[in-house]
Amino acid sequence: MDKIDAIDAQILDLLQREGRIKRKDIAEAVGLSIPSVSDRMRKLEARGVLTGFHGTVDAKRLGHDVMAFVFVQSTGSEHYGEFVKTVTALDEVQELHSVTGDGSHVLKVRVRTTTALERLLATIQAVPGVRGTRTSLVLTTHKETAYLRAEPMTLPPLDD
Repeated sequence: MDKIDAIDAQILDLLQREGRIKRKDIAEAVGLSIPSVSDRMRKLEARGVLTGFHGTVDAKRLGHDVMAFVFVQSTGSEHYGEFVKTVTALDEVQELHSVTGDGSHVLKVRVRTTTALERLLATIQAVPGVRGTRTSLVLTTHKETAYLRAEPMTLPPLDD
């Protein structure tokens, strides 16, 4: 069984807090050699726990001032695959979630203007199987993070 021990959890915590941290600094923080840290990181990647290293950009500094959540109501599941393929290909869509409750999907989108949002909504509403959308504009973001606290644990099997 694949496990994450306390040292793996520390490594994951350090990487999430500072993606550019040097392996030397990780090694010092967790009390291991640099090759041991590198080996653990490689194993975390191979087990699908550590999935990549990404730069975080300020959307507003890049002119993407409008963030919204779009709730999509579908006509049924017959167009599910086509909907997912079409919507995930749209650069403005940052997240796509299948959900329960009112609607079938929730999208997090970022655009430059409300006019661009209107065009994006028209594109989404034209996808086969979309019955309608409901959109909520974000006024202020108080917290936005991808950080997850890692703890020692047994890993569940990978989804295929």
